[in-house]
Amino acid sequence: MDDKELYSFPGAYLRDFCTAVFVHFGIGAADAKLAADVLVKSDLRAIESHGVARLHTYFDMLAAGRINPQPNLKIIREKASVATVDGDNGLGLIVGPKANEIAMDKAEQHGSGWVSVRNTNHFGFAGYYPLMALERDLIGWAMTNSTKLVAPLWGAQRMLGTNPIAIAFPGLNEAPIVIDMATSAVAYGKIEIALRKNEKIPKGWIVDKGGRHTTNPQDMIDGGAQLPLGSEREMGGHKGYGLASMVDILCGVLSGANWGPFAPPFALRQEIPERSVGKGIGHFFGAIDIDGFIDKAEFKKQIDDWINVFRSTKPAPGTNGPLIPGDPEREAEAIRSKDGIPLIKPVVDELLDISRNTGIPFEVI
Repeated sequence: MDDKELYSFPGAYLRDFCTAVFVHFGIGAADAKLAADVLVKSDLRAIESHGVARLHTYFDMLAAGRINPQPNLKIIREKASVATVDGDNGLGLIVGPKANEIAMDKAEQHGSGWVSVRNTNHFGFAGYYPLMALERDLIGWAMTNSTKLVAPLWGAQRMLGTNPIAIAFPGLNEAPIVIDMATSAVAYGKIEIALRKNEKIPKGWIVDKGGRHTTNPQDMIDGGAQLPLGSEREMGGHKGYGLASMVDILCGVLSGANWGPFAPPFALRQEIPERSVGKGIGHFFGAIDIDGFIDKAEFKKQIDDWINVFRSTKPAPGTNGPLIPGDPEREAEAIRSKDGIPLIKPVVDELLDISRNTGIPFEVI
């Protein structure tokens, strides 16, 4: 069969399978369901790089004892609207949502809530967390640092993670504005997908181990590095580098997690840092109660107006005009919720491998 062939699965089916896999490793049922929801929500929103394609990595890490299946989350430092949480090396898909809940609770009590997290690991796609905030009519933020993959501007060595940022603003009648982006030129998962599909990647995504631009995704695996958002100085690469540095400091230095080149890897095959400067990787969550700044209904009405004004922008040649941040993901979710989630054969093969190793049934529909 062709590796590019697509198979379609209902979101509920994938969610049940992922839940069962997490339960298999001793994770409680409610937490397992939460972790599975983060993965499947990513696929529903067409962020395949952070969906069930990641499940085998979580499987590997849990099987190797590298993740604590029953963590005891603790607030280790706190003031009214801020806190630092130690995730006890728990699954990031569980630690992240729970720490985000603390930030949202603080926002509702004090006007804003800011929570840094250490001693954790990959938390899925960053956009999941501000989407949670929208359900409580809050503005939500989320960031995470990650293992070194990205070279700083004018560097030819991996020093920073892809370090994503996400923020969401609720509208009144219009769909919310949801901004979710890596601070690298591209998310690492998209390079993995290109490898699975045996496809070239655009110039400006990565350099090879000698620091030369390349379109071969294998060059990344063979010692190359990703580039910051903007790639080159003339294209704004200094801005991507600056944003990545900000995320690294808020998530790593502020929480007591590892930062920069010392952030530990998530996948077993990745290089172990030469030393540790903290605990695990770090996250940073924020939530804002709009009423502390402006009447909430008025704000949401103005967001609707903002959206409509930008939708009416004169289109550039050959386009339909600007999208609102979050449009593609929202439209994909509507389609995939109805028609199913498409998965390529290499991802299906990984899920089948998990099934064989755990005894949890998984059928190609």
